Amino acid sequence: MSAPKSLFDLTDRIALVTGGSRGLGKVMARAFAEHGADVMICSRKESEIKAAAADVADGLERRVEWAVSDLADAGEAEILAEEVKRRLERVDILVNNAGTNLPQPIDEVDDEKWATMMELNLTSAMRLTRALVPAMKEQRWGRVIHVSSVLGLGGKEGRNGYCASKAGIIGLARASALDLGPFGITVNCIAPGPFLTDLPGRLLSDEQKQRFAERTALGRWGHPEEIAGPALLLASEAGSYITGSVLSVDGGCLIRVL
Repeated sequence: MSAPKSLFDLTDRIALVTGGSRGLGKVMARAFAEHGADVMICSRKESEIKAAAADVADGLERRVEWAVSDLADAGEAEILAEEVKRRLERVDILVNNAGTNLPQPIDEVDDEKWATMMELNLTSAMRLTRALVPAMKEQRWGRVIHVSSVLGLGGKEGRNGYCASKAGIIGLARASALDLGPFGITVNCIAPGPFLTDLPGRLLSDEQKQRFAERTALGRWGHPEEIAGPALLLASEAGSYITGSVLSVDGGCLIRVL
């Protein structure tokens, strides 16, 4: 494998981005491909992921693979890991972005919905990391990026399962960063704030969206394309001395106390 030519160059790298059919996942996948990586993206719906792969590859001479995988189902992470290894041999950059938010007040938590959020938001990330880091350890280079949330660092009424799972993935990143650091592998979290992607678009009323915008220092929601730079930092040589960290990409949402 040749060494990257510049800090953000990903030539000869292979990336897997879960939840890559739209929103932040699709933007990150495109950014990696634009900077030289071959990419696999996955999602639950074949029509969506095929179209997204075409968009990610558009105008680029990079290999972009897609797979249908419902990571809310126990066992799907291991199947996906075997599939990406079969097609692309290894993964150098793993982005655990698949997730869901099923709002429930604490006294109305449904066990099935709780289990779905834990499996998709947290456990599948552990399973994929567990399956794919042996090859990273062997080559003594790798990047694992978990997508957490500002709600993994704070809280919000009715978001018990989501907050718990997103906080859990931060703990996972910190512990595994210590496991994997001696092998040249970094593990970090991105904690997005209010990005107006499909998920908050469906869940929030116009009034709630306005309140979120007003909580940021910049007074607005993030544009999905604004996640590309932070993802490239953590995926490339530019972030080689960053590990076990949480990068808040939130427009200043978390700094407002009152």
